[in-house]
Amino acid sequence: MNQTMDWCNFENSLKTEARFFNRTAANHLTSIFHGISELQTRDGRPLVVDAGPGTDLHTLYRARVFQSDERLEAALARPDLYLGAPPAPFAAAGRVNARGISVFYGANNRRAAIAEVRPPLGSQIAVAQFEIIRKLRLLHLTALSDVRVTESLSDFGLAGRIEGAVFLRLLSGRIMRPVMPDDDPFECLATQAIADFLATEASVPIDGIISPSLESGGADAYVALFHKAARVEALNVPEGTEISASTGYWAEDGWVEDYEVVEKIAPLDKDVHENEQEPESLDFTAIAKAMPLDPRDVDWREASLRIVPQNIEVHRVKRAEFATDGFTVKRHRREKRAGIDR
Repeated sequence: MNQTMDWCNFENSLKTEARFFNRTAANHLTSIFHGISELQTRDGRPLVVDAGPGTDLHTLYRARVFQSDERLEAALARPDLYLGAPPAPFAAAGRVNARGISVFYGANNRRAAIAEVRPPLGSQIAVAQFEIIRKLRLLHLTALSDVRVTESLSDFGLAGRIEGAVFLRLLSGRIMRPVMPDDDPFECLATQAIADFLATEASVPIDGIISPSLESGGADAYVALFHKAARVEALNVPEGTEISASTGYWAEDGWVEDYEVVEKIAPLDKDVHENEQEPESLDFTAIAKAMPLDPRDVDWREASLRIVPQNIEVHRVKRAEFATDGFTVKRHRREKRAGIDR
């Protein structure tokens, strides 16, 4: 049996038959991921792990590359808006999201977060720490590559479960492979569809995936939180506050890099506050008429992340370092022989 046949059929169905509401693909994924929370690796590790308060993974770091001081200053002023998951219009396609679907990509430390964005020389990178403030369930891709099937050989459904295990191993390899500039536009289609299924249709609620950070050598963890779990809690900024950010200042010896954010809070009017009384109720109908909102502009997602504004760093890329495996290219010249094509 060709072990990659299931994956090829699944991928081909998405590419050539129906991309959206593909029932064939949905049925196949339902059979693959049913009961995934009960599966384990050969050494007993679960495929679905918890993240958030009280777990080993309760903090994430996210990096963003900036080429201009103006945009960096805006991000430093409101990091909850600019350093979290990008707004939908600016969300580029990735292994687990189609273009326009906003997801949160982060790592378990700053070094991995910086490596994953592949910053060019001379750029500035803002790296922010985020707390995971509610329990999330993540599919562990490393565990997927080592999934085991424990049923007896006499089990009638064993063949299907073995095929499912092979499918999961292929999925692990596909998602962990970095996105390259010259990749086929359809290359990520299958993994994007699987991520959508896990986020919306799977019997076991999955909020994201966790995998080794290949850009930093594989020792660190890289996390992608699906759209439903990618919302960052808004900073508590008093009304009327003016926020300014700077990246440095001029001194006698030239420009000095010095990153600073200043919040100017509106003065409190004691007389007004002393005379204020708590209203018995709010007329939401009147508020709605005065400030009509398009339902599409309301974000109903529960916040999953909280930025730590005191733990933001800016790194300027001075040089690039690569770890490579070198191979000598052997070149031969031989005399052609009649009847032999070599």
